[in-house]
Order: sequence, then structure tokens, then C-alpha cells
Amino acid sequence: MRTATRIQLAAAIALLAGMASLAHAAEQLTLRNGFQMRCDHYAATGGTVRIYLNAGEDNYIELPQQEIVSAQPLAEPARSQAAPAPAPHSDALTRTDLGQILSRAGQAHNLDVDLLASVVHAESGGNTHAVSRAGARGLMQLMPGTAATLGVKDSFQPDQNVRGGSAYLDALLTRYHDNLALALAAYNAGPEAVDRYHGIPPYRETRAYVARVIHEFNRRVRAREALTRRAVSSSAPQSAQLSSQSVHPASAPALP
Repeated sequence: MRTATRIQLAAAIALLAGMASLAHAAEQLTLRNGFQMRCDHYAATGGTVRIYLNAGEDNYIELPQQEIVSAQPLAEPARSQAAPAPAPHSDALTRTDLGQILSRAGQAHNLDVDLLASVVHAESGGNTHAVSRAGARGLMQLMPGTAATLGVKDSFQPDQNVRGGSAYLDALLTRYHDNLALALAAYNAGPEAVDRYHGIPPYRETRAYVARVIHEFNRRVRAREALTRRAVSSSAPQSAQLSSQSVHPASAPALP
């Protein structure tokens, strides 16, 4: 689902090597891509850092140490805050705009653009102001607490929402060793549920969600491959003609 090599985030050497193996109290982490994440606590083990989103031990994401530049304690514990009301927009998000946003996020996190588009399709249908009954917001339906942790200040801003949702999906794929079904289940039901059931939770909504996203992803990939085949096929006659002219010079009329 990802490209062959992971895109490395630009900049300096990580500073986590000298940190304690386990930090408590709310922290703000600065990532090498400029993102700032709030977390309840984190644990640095080996070459990775496990970032806990709340006081429990189930809801966490993992990042390589080199992707974290610094960590600072917050003046007060991180709290989930209600996202601001959507700002009025004069222009609706176009398909081209969304494609560019997804492309940038896919490049930043080594995620297939069609996978991101499939998640957006399942989560919000492309509605930038979508709000679920549980309070998830925007294109990739980020809960306010998750959005704050990912550094997303306004979930109704498409670029911020997709960047945050893509970072979260990337972290889940890393956590579940690129098992797409488990990562999608965790995106929908939370990683603590996936860990509790050692697989996709037996929730009808979650199972339907995983199947829907994978079905849409496969459909998009097949359409992309078909488009590529048609493009190659349509260029073949012209290529063959040019090849014939160069390979068989004897067929050209003789010079007087």
C-alpha cells in the first residue's frame, strides 16, 4: 500500500536519545516535519518512541526516534477541546484541490493516494464540514482529542485535516506492520479495541468500514491500472511507426 522507500522527514538529529525511557505528565512533542503533537506521556525504547494519547496504555502511536526533535512539558495537562465551528468558505473544495491535498499527504507519509482517497470517501464522502454523531470532524473524521494530539488546529480546514489523518493512519500502519485491515480497524474503532480482540473487533460498523475502504481502494487501483494500460495502448501504434522508420532505413527511397 505504501511506496517502496519511506520518505524521510527533513532536518536535524533527534534529541530523544538522552531522554528518560518513560516520561509522565502532558508533553508537547515537536516533529521533524514541523508538526507539534500533544500527548499524555511517552516511552522511548530502542529506536522508537511510543506516544500515548491519554493516561491509559492502550491508545498510542509509535514513531522512530529520529522523527522527534524535542519534547516540552505543558503548563497544564492536555485536554480535549471542542473544535471551533467551521469557518464559512466561499468556495467549495474542488476535486482537483482535494487531489492535490491527498497527493501532498501521501508523499509526506508514503501512503498510496488512492488509499487516502478511499478513507476520505468512507469517512465523509468528501464533505469538509462533516460531523459524526460521536463528534468526529472533517474529511478524515478526526475526533477533537486526536486532532489536538496531531497538531490539527482546525479539523474543518481540508489540508490540516488530511495531514493529521494521514499521519495517524501512517502511525497505525507502522504499529500493525503494514496490515491494512488492522490499521483501518484501529482508525475506526481505536487501537485499544484491535489489541483487545487481537484482530478486527467484532463490531458490525468496524467490519463494514474495513470492507468498504478496501473495496473502494481496490476499485480505484483497478481503474488506475486500466487507465495506464489504455494510455500505453494508444501510444503503441505511433511508437511502432517511429520504430519502423528507424529500424528499416532500407525502405526509404534511394537517393538519385
